[in-house]
Amino acid sequence: MNNLEIHRSPSYPYYPSVMFNAETGVCDIVGESYMEEAYKFYLPLINWIKEFIREKGQKIELNIKLVYFNTSTTKCLLDIFEILRYYKEDQNGVFEITWFYDKDDPDMIDEVKDFEKEADLSINIKEF
Repeated sequence: MNNLEIHRSPSYPYYPSVMFNAETGVCDIVGESYMEEAYKFYLPLINWIKEFIREKGQKIELNIKLVYFNTSTTKCLLDIFEILRYYKEDQNGVFEITWFYDKDDPDMIDEVKDFEKEADLSINIKEF
């Protein structure tokens, strides 16, 4: 299994950078995410997580540092959270989600709490 890396480009500022490490299970999504058809961008991330669970079955540490995201991205993140919740419930899998927010954007805390409620899981919230 390979790492998944997507580097943010100045030409496409509405795509986040992604670093999913196949050896450690540390997965980072950083930047902004407001592209059209977000599912096309997030599908490889979703598939990578499914493959990681199937092949490795070890802890996943998902770190999210999105300063802005659109509704399409919200749906994709909820899909990822659902996969992780099922991983825990069905396979006793272990995961940790940490959402880093800018201290100048306290409204993000409310957004993350909405994610927790909608996805029925716990998310660590930390200032960066």
